[in-house]
Amino acid sequence: MMPPSPSPTVQPIPPLPPGGEPGNLEPEPIRPSEAAQVREVLARVADFLQLNPVAARAGNTSLDFLLDVTIPVSAELGHATLPIGEVLKLQPGSVVELDREVSQMIDLTVRGVLFARGEVVVVEDRFAVRIKELIHPRGAKKGTR
Repeated sequence: MMPPSPSPTVQPIPPLPPGGEPGNLEPEPIRPSEAAQVREVLARVADFLQLNPVAARAGNTSLDFLLDVTIPVSAELGHATLPIGEVLKLQPGSVVELDREVSQMIDLTVRGVLFARGEVVVVEDRFAVRIKELIHPRGAKKGTR
């Protein structure tokens, strides 16, 4: 192991001249006496330990502990784009037309990601969605019901 090298010399930054405007912003040339203070640096590739995957223990590979986690699911009937002036004119009784036809299925999303499409139904005085197709996360159909 090599003995530690002396620390490089640090030069203070000169104060700004009166008025706060920096004068010469060009770096000063290195003098021959300062060039002798440059030291060699030994560089080498980092040596990391090899990581080996631990064999899975029985019961630890299951994701069953996530089955009771709740996530918000949203049903999107459609969208509309309105100028701010039109939004400001909206009042009770106003009708906003959406971009989706009545016959088209609605989208079901989780955190903004489409996962299914279906149709609106009513169950005991509440809206619900009957899933007609599941969407694979990459966009391909996974299956239909």
